[in-house]
Order: sequence, then structure tokens, then C-alpha cells
Amino acid sequence: MSKKTDSPDILRAHAEDQYADELDALIRHDNRPVPPQWRMSPWAVATYLLGGTLDDGTEISPKYLGSRRVIEIAVATLVTDRALLLLGVPGTAKTWVSEHLTAAVSGNSKLLVQGTAGTNEEAIRYGWNYAQLLANGPSRDAIVPSPIMRAMEEGRIARVEELTRIPADVQDALITVLSEKTLPIPELDSEVQATRGFNVIATANDRDKGVNDLSSALKRRFNTVVLPLPDTLEQELEIVRTRVASLGKALELPAELEALSEMQRVVTVFRELRAGTTIDQRTAVKSPSSTLSTAEAISVMTNGLSLAAHFGNGEVSAADVAAGLVGAVVKDPVQDTIIWQEYLETVMRTRKGWSDLYDACRELS
Repeated sequence: MSKKTDSPDILRAHAEDQYADELDALIRHDNRPVPPQWRMSPWAVATYLLGGTLDDGTEISPKYLGSRRVIEIAVATLVTDRALLLLGVPGTAKTWVSEHLTAAVSGNSKLLVQGTAGTNEEAIRYGWNYAQLLANGPSRDAIVPSPIMRAMEEGRIARVEELTRIPADVQDALITVLSEKTLPIPELDSEVQATRGFNVIATANDRDKGVNDLSSALKRRFNTVVLPLPDTLEQELEIVRTRVASLGKALELPAELEALSEMQRVVTVFRELRAGTTIDQRTAVKSPSSTLSTAEAISVMTNGLSLAAHFGNGEVSAADVAAGLVGAVVKDPVQDTIIWQEYLETVMRTRKGWSDLYDACRELS
């Protein structure tokens, strides 16, 4: 059982706080070589992500349910001088993996640059304390270090989320940092050189609108690891079940988790619409514009859990998940509505045992 954070009012604890007990146990039992400035060996980092049982019986819960080799490649990359780019469609746990990797390696997942269309170079390099700047002129004390700069000085791993949402000219501010391991400060005729242990984990996807392609020069500075969607229905169900249970506990939703019989139906709908065919491969369906990722399925189920807890009998029903299901599928009110209506009539209406979900979705549609 993981150590509780200091304040019970924290909505979402950082990974290094939420799983502090597991991290401490791994460090205590780790007898493999530890890279400079790392808290534990690469083997222990992979065990923290994938789960396992230590020699004394301590259970390490899995944070990522998927290919072991994918995680091993990601961890091995961080030992080298190459930065790591986690690539995949929305909802493939890129941010989740990034946070837990930095928590395990550096013990601090908070050195984060959140990429948006408005992210500027100061977020990558440094800014200025203008009161200090006006009073004393350019000096080291007047600099406001970015998370990247702090990671370089402290020998930690920095995170850059949604790298492809950052404007291309700002992205390229990373090139010197990643290739030369140096951050120039021309105003002071100085520089910050990275200490051992420094690296960068970036996440990106190429499915959303507003994506800025990475330059070839920047791509070469990263080792790209693609995080795939879950291979099987059972694997995706387990991911959704685990995350919904965790979120339900954190949000103190008093619904019965063992009674979530709707979960399999939600995941089935998502997988069929993503694949363009039914599970049995007998009926072709059209795919909507929405991504219908595992993260969306988790959101639908969490919303249903809330409805059941506060406006129902505590057991999630078809009516509780229908609203979230329709909202997740229909992003384009014209094209997606047509696709959704067609799926309802050709697949859901004729499927045995699905009449309650069909009626609930039809009522909302």
C-alpha cells in the first residue's frame, strides 16, 4: 500500500508521492548497477512501470499494461545521451508513462513543460525577473530558470508534454540542449552545462488538429518509442477497470465497482468504431472523427460512476454510460451523428442483451 500524501485534500498526487512506498521498496531491494544520478537501476524502473513481486513479498502494482519490450526500450534510451520521444494516438498512456518514468528515475516528475500553441521560448530556455532586471541589470539572480534549465543543473529528467503542439521555432530551442547538452545565456556571455543524469522525455501525437511537425534536426535528437493501443479487448478492459477503480477511490464516488457490467460494452463499442468492423468481423462500420481512445473509455465510465453514485442506486446502468458514450463518439454534429445512428441500427439494435443500452442511446440521440 502506497504512502499517503501530506494533505488529504490533494485531488491528484504526483506519482512519486502516490507510490512512494513502492519506490522506496524498489530502492532498498535494488542490487543492480545504478546509472549516475538515478535513484534505482533500469531493471527496477521497468519493474516499477510493469509491476512485479520483490524478494520480501512486496507487490509492485503495474502502472502500464502493455508490451514489456516497449518499456525496456524507453528505459534503456534514458541511460544513453539520446532523448526519448513517446509517440502514439491520444489515450495511449504517453503522459502516464512519462510521469512514472521520471518519478522512478529522478524522484521528481514536476519538471514539466506543457506544450500548447502559446508556449514560448522562455518555457524551454529561461525567463527574467523583471524587477531584478530593472534594479540590477542582467545577472544570474535575475534569471527565472525553465524546467529544462533546472533539470540540466540538477541532473534530472525533464518532461515536455505535447511537443507537436508547440510552435516549430520554439521546438527548435531544444536542439542545442539535446545535441550539445548546453543552454547558452548570451545576455551574460555564459551558459548552463547539463550535469550527468540529465535527459528529456517528450510526448507527441499526430492525430489531433493543431499539430506542428518536428524538424528533421530535432527528430534526430530523439529515440522514438511508439505506444500502441491495447492489443486485445481483455487488455483494454483491464486498463479501464484499473484506472476507473483508482479514480473512483480518489474522487470518493460511492458506487459499486464490482457491478460495472457496462464496462465491457463501452470498450467493445470503442474498439469496433476504431477498427471499422465488429468484434466478430462480420459487419463493417464507419469510424467517426473522434479518437475513441482508452482514455475516453475511462472518462465515459468515470462519468457513469458519478451518475450512478449521486443520481442512481450506486450500480452503473446503461442509462448512466449512454450520455458519456454519445458525447465521446459524436464530436462532429453532422458526420459523426450519421455514423453513430448507423452503428446503433446495424449493430447495437440487433445484438443480444444490448437492448437497454440501445434504448438509452436512442433516447439521447
